[in-house]
Amino acid sequence: MITNDIYGALQLLVVGMVTVFLVLLIVINLGKLLIWAVNKWAPEETVAKKMALTTNKAIESIDANTKAIIDATINQITGGKGRASKITKL
Repeated sequence: MITNDIYGALQLLVVGMVTVFLVLLIVINLGKLLIWAVNKWAPEETVAKKMALTTNKAIESIDANTKAIIDATINQITGGKGRASKITKL
């Protein structure tokens, strides 16, 4: 009687683990298919290009005093190892 229970439990364990494994494979492959389809057929965003133009204007609108304060703060926090590569107004 005990051996039947153990074999039944092991059988249930194996069936459950195989089922989870197969479902995860299906999810991974559907995700890859979705990524491929979006990259192939979705139009490219033009918003990123517009944002690049506005960020350049934002950097120009920040005065030299503010830039110096930001650079000094970054130098103090990082011990001179960091630098500001992009400054934008929020």
